[in-house]
Amino acid sequence: MNIIANFEKVSINQFEKDLPEYIDNYERIKIPARSTKGSAGYDFFVPFSFSVLPGQTQVIPTGIRAKIESGWVLQIYPRSSMGIKYNMEICNTVGIIDSDYYYANNEGHIIVKIRNDGDKTINIEEGMRIVQGIFVPYGITLDDNVTKNRHGGFGSTD
Repeated sequence: MNIIANFEKVSINQFEKDLPEYIDNYERIKIPARSTKGSAGYDFFVPFSFSVLPGQTQVIPTGIRAKIESGWVLQIYPRSSMGIKYNMEICNTVGIIDSDYYYANNEGHIIVKIRNDGDKTINIEEGMRIVQGIFVPYGITLDDNVTKNRHGGFGSTD
């Protein structure tokens, strides 16, 4: 296997900025992991407990960042069990974590927004696996001449 990335916690300062009410949970943040050696996806664990009512959304700062080799992207999907059992979706359908997001002014903090499209409340406990990330290579076009560097964080490229 070709090792192309590394997961890390964001700094405690960044976590406190994004989740001040959960700062005591910082030490319990779990690094994403695969469940089996045949798994493509790295499961992300939520760093706090919450509930999402039918039709409502929830923003989840994961406490995680990913250092990714150039030429690769991390795609974030709901775990199939969350979609099947609870009709949970990610609001942007697939999250895209670019390799240069790691250097953003928010430390590349991976933030997910989910929606409950079901008819029952979704109760999520701290440490549950809720989304999964899959690393995928990508290419660029022959006439690509982008030279701009990322500075902002989540949603900064407009």
